[in-house]
Amino acid sequence: MIPLRDENRSQTTPHVTRLLIIVNIIVFVPLLYFEFFPGDTRLHQFESLYDSLMMVPADILEGRNLYTLFTSMFLHADIIHIVGNMLFLYIFGDNVEDAFGHFRYLLFYLVCGLAADFTHILSLTTPAELSIPTLGASGAISGVMGAYILLYPRARIRTLVLAYFIAVVSVPAVFFLGFWFLLQILYTWVDVGAGVAYWAHIGGFVAGMVLALILRRRKKKQPEPIMPY
Repeated sequence: MIPLRDENRSQTTPHVTRLLIIVNIIVFVPLLYFEFFPGDTRLHQFESLYDSLMMVPADILEGRNLYTLFTSMFLHADIIHIVGNMLFLYIFGDNVEDAFGHFRYLLFYLVCGLAADFTHILSLTTPAELSIPTLGASGAISGVMGAYILLYPRARIRTLVLAYFIAVVSVPAVFFLGFWFLLQILYTWVDVGAGVAYWAHIGGFVAGMVLALILRRRKKKQPEPIMPY
């Protein structure tokens, strides 16, 4: 299932969501360039910089390169990786930003990314796994999805279904995102798609749900009507 858009209109302009998408794309553009022009001699220098911004779990546990907890959130491995992440952020981010407010939403996004990072680190069991660099915005975006399912469970998601048939259907967010979350748990058991940090998705999603209870802006209570006598 591929989400196309939601039918839940935002009441404010999602400045932070748009900014996050733009930053992710800008950071990815040089990598895309070198995929098309691998013979460029500047490739090695760029690869060295790119590698230095990825998170290595062993380094974090040793208190080194802690900045990569944040920089790795803005890196992507290939075009499919970034298109998928930005699509989900575009669809679900505006409404969550609407509910939290711009500044709190930015803090929320970064905290969810950190929660995803540490959940991934805690899921690793061998020195070899701890030495594998990680990158991607999916942990933070999973947090956005976790908040969305709690804040807008009845919102309809226009979804492209690719199975024995091709169709576009409208699915309640609680089913779409709930199914997505259950898939992440299933993938950790059956080891589907080696190289994907599914525990980061799970950690980010749960963090998003918890933070949604804290950060959601409360609606002002309407004054009770007064009847003169």
